[in-house]
This record gives sequence, C-alpha cells and structure tokens, in this order.
Amino acid sequence: MKVKEPLFDYINPDLNYSIENGDCLKVLKKYEDEKFDLIITSPPYNIGKSYEIKTSIEEYLETQEEIIEELIRVLSDRGSICWQVGNFVDKGEVFPLDIFYYQIFKKHGLKLRNRIICHFGHGLHASNRFSGRYETILWFSKSDNYIFNLDDVRVPAKYPGKRHFKGPNKGKLSGNPKGKNPSDIWEIILKDWENELWNIPNVKSNHPEKTSHPCQYPIELVERCVLALTDEKSWVLDPFNGVGSAVIAALKNDRNAIGIDRDKEYCRLAEKRIEDLKEGLLKMRPINKPIHNPDKKSKLSQMPKEWEELNL
Repeated sequence: MKVKEPLFDYINPDLNYSIENGDCLKVLKKYEDEKFDLIITSPPYNIGKSYEIKTSIEEYLETQEEIIEELIRVLSDRGSICWQVGNFVDKGEVFPLDIFYYQIFKKHGLKLRNRIICHFGHGLHASNRFSGRYETILWFSKSDNYIFNLDDVRVPAKYPGKRHFKGPNKGKLSGNPKGKNPSDIWEIILKDWENELWNIPNVKSNHPEKTSHPCQYPIELVERCVLALTDEKSWVLDPFNGVGSAVIAALKNDRNAIGIDRDKEYCRLAEKRIEDLKEGLLKMRPINKPIHNPDKKSKLSQMPKEWEELNL
C-alpha cells in the first residue's frame, strides 16, 4: 500500500500556541498590552447561527465595540486588525456590517489600510434581491509604522519582461522583478499564486478542510494576511477562533498564536486539527488544484488551436 507523504515535514517546536475555551472578552483581560502583531477574525454576523444569539443591530454592535476596545489594547503599536464580515439582514433589509464596523474602529483611532473584497462563486440564493456573493476584510493598523511584508505576498507580473521603451529608464524593467502588488479584490475560487487575483475557495461541503462549523473560513485566506502583516515569531490572535484556521495558518508560517472560542466542541476540533497539522495529516486543499468547469472543454474546442495552447 502506498503511504501518503505528510503535508508538512516540520512545525517549529519552539512555537507557542493555545486554544482558549471561554468568552473572548473575559479571556482577553488576562493578556498584556500590545502582545499581538495581528488580530484576524470573522466575528459573528448576528444572523442566528448556532454559536450566537440574534439581537437588534444596535445591541449587537454595542457588544462588539466592547470587545474591539479590548482587542485594541492587546494589539502592538506595529500591529494590524483584519476583520472579515458580510451583511446582516433583518426583514429583507440589508445592513452592510463593514460600514458599521468602520465607524467603530475609526472612533478608537485605528486607520483603514484596505477594504478587501472577497468574491466567491457559491452561496445562499436570494429571491427578493440579488444573491450575495461577497464579503469584506477591513484591514486596520494601529499606527503609521505597521508591519507590511509586501515581497512575501507578491504575485507574478502579467508581463514580467516588459521594459521602458523611452525616457531615462529606457531598456530597464518597468515592473518590480519580484512581482506585482496584489489587488484588493480576492476571488474565492481557487488558489493560484501565478494569477493576478488571489483565488481561494470558500469552505463548503466538498472542501477538504470542512468541519461541523457552519461558517468556516479557509486557511489560505488567513495565510496571506499572516505573511504580509507579521514577522516570524510574531503573535497572532483570533478572538472568534471557530475550528482554528487562523492558529493553523500562523503555526504553518512560524508564528505564535492564540485562538479563543466559547464553544467547547469547536475548541476540541481546533486542537485536533493542530495535532493533525503537526503529524502531517491535516486535510487541506492542495495548492493550485483546478476547479471543475463543465463548460471549459466545450469553450476551448471553439477556440483557435493557438489560443488553447496559450490558455486563453
């Protein structure tokens, strides 16, 4: 029988991590000021999932602001907060949560660096409005002197050999030889480091990372933020940890991490996934795995042969 090779040969044993079961506001109180270089999470959307109690939008935001104040306290001066949210819908009316959250973070002195649009191809269908196919990540920094390792997340340029054809730089490369700066639109379809868009599939029933959590985000989504916004040995925090995707992304990339969640079962699953990561057994979507497209073959057959060879 052929034995599968482990996904990871080595996870740094000197790294520290913990999965904390409890109310995040209470747990946060025990951490010192400015401990974390990155706080990344997808908070409850107040839509009545199994792990939350749906309340009025006003009460929901008031509770979240109390947590945000504590998160800002434990965020380092060079640190960032990445806050992934969608929409709250009440009686057919849409409340765009990123707009409400922006006001809270701005009120407490944080500066918005990017509003990243995460577009995905599948989701819940609506009947009285257009079906939602996006979420947003609000990236805030605590100061102007924030960690940003752009070279670690560059994507190859569309025309890597392009050169200036006139002027003082004639003959020199017109772009950065290390690649280009990714855009602020991340298409949740597939992971392909060679595309301009950062493409990541959302975690649905056929995704290899899928657990019992109803709103699980993919490890790859966290990884790019970890790589860009922290240094090796930095501390990463997810205050709404779920099943541990943020902690896993941090450990994979030589960062320390803490995840907090009030659900004991999700904490157990997170611990199990981390143990699987250490042993090279964690199920994750293979890099650059193509997405099934039933129309691709027929479309290609209608193209000139030279187009097909160029993958156009």
